[in-house]
Amino acid sequence: MENNNVQTLSNEVDIRKEKINAIEAQGQVVYKDKFDRTHTIKEARELAEGTKVKIAGRIVFRRVMGKFGFMQIRDLESKIQVSVGRNELDEQAYDFYKKMIDIADFVGVEGELYTTQTGEVTVKAYNVVLLSKAIRPLPEKFHGLTDLEAKYRQRYLDLVSNEETRQVFIGRSKLLGFIRKYLTDNGFLEVETPILQTAVCGASARPFYTHHNALDKDCNLRIAPETYLKQCVAGGFDRVFEVAKCFRNEGMDTQHLQEFSLLEWYVAYWDFEDNVKFFKGFIQNLLLELTGKTTIEKDGVVLDFGKEEYDRINYVEKMREILGFDFLAYTDPQELKEKVVETGLFGMAEMEDYKSISQIVDFIYKKKIRENIVQPTILYNYPAVLMPLARRNDADKRIIDAFQIVVMGTELCKAYSELVDPIEQRKAFEEQLEAKSQGDDETMDLDESFMLAMEHGMPPISGLGCGLDRLMMLIFGQASVRDVVLFPLMK
Repeated sequence: MENNNVQTLSNEVDIRKEKINAIEAQGQVVYKDKFDRTHTIKEARELAEGTKVKIAGRIVFRRVMGKFGFMQIRDLESKIQVSVGRNELDEQAYDFYKKMIDIADFVGVEGELYTTQTGEVTVKAYNVVLLSKAIRPLPEKFHGLTDLEAKYRQRYLDLVSNEETRQVFIGRSKLLGFIRKYLTDNGFLEVETPILQTAVCGASARPFYTHHNALDKDCNLRIAPETYLKQCVAGGFDRVFEVAKCFRNEGMDTQHLQEFSLLEWYVAYWDFEDNVKFFKGFIQNLLLELTGKTTIEKDGVVLDFGKEEYDRINYVEKMREILGFDFLAYTDPQELKEKVVETGLFGMAEMEDYKSISQIVDFIYKKKIRENIVQPTILYNYPAVLMPLARRNDADKRIIDAFQIVVMGTELCKAYSELVDPIEQRKAFEEQLEAKSQGDDETMDLDESFMLAMEHGMPPISGLGCGLDRLMMLIFGQASVRDVVLFPLMK
């Protein structure tokens, strides 16, 4: 069967190439340089009957019945039926349409709007212009791509054939537009920070490395824009944000890709509770913009983002409750593992891959707390060991003033009151180096340029990071991060 399909496709390609040769032999241009549209297809569909239009799009359906036929053309936002008949086109033009034009070709249509007896808005074509000929046909029967790998590798075909896919990526464009408008309306400035960096900082992650030939210097791709954005705040930019492409050289699954989009913002003189309030307003307005409501239905559960107060979980207290002991008292990873094994919650083998205190604590949290959260929930009071760039709590330096909003076991955002004390920050970086020596390869470097900026003085700051790909998955009900990224990297 596969060989037959390959042979059929090969024959189809040959036939279409022959048509191209025949058209060129007639002295015509197959691939036009432009077409002057009067309306998009969506605009044309809203006009009154009898209106003259010039529209363009790709042919997605075509049926010729002797001297009359229909085709359907579409652009990104809509599609429309076009009637093509011998009564409107002269013999030569109709013969060209019938013999030389195929499904998947791009055409320009000049005609008049009318409604068929079945109520279908249709353009009666007075002229059909071949704008660009497709050598290969669209997916068989135009039922769309069902093979996932093909969907991701040939996203352009997925966009042509699947309405759901089109709506997801139109939604992604609207998301980016909303972010910029909402934040700028609230006094934020958009900035750009380096992707190519000289210190692994801003998050706990394994980086990609490269070499800068001109400087003969090893560099890494950005894992987060945090340290540069905070330097902007130090320079007087009180409210800044960036939609940043970031790169983390880690495992791939339905919620993680090595290249992803991260929204981060920072505000001078805020604490993390200010960010809690602001993010709730942000997510509620975003949902209204994209979906018209503040609830999302996922796996049969209605998730309510519009409620006035979200549930709250004190991270440290919940972990103490689960473990039955004060895990913050432990500084040796092996001792902590042994104590956890005594509780019977996990075996030693389950924790073998986790080398540092932060990795062990994060593993327990993900298994015993995060997985069980359904409705939007604010987790706060995190262990300081998890976030080296966050401000230590005034009452207990082992705890940081941080929060995350978790829904359906997924972290939507991470935010905290920023650490702006250079002495404490250096100690936190040194602890990261200690964790690295214990085998944790997701720790941060000691970024001396960032330390220099902090030593020159920073105001109180609160910042927030939100993974846009994961947010898109939730809003549009997609099962994999690849379904919300136009061109995900494949093997």
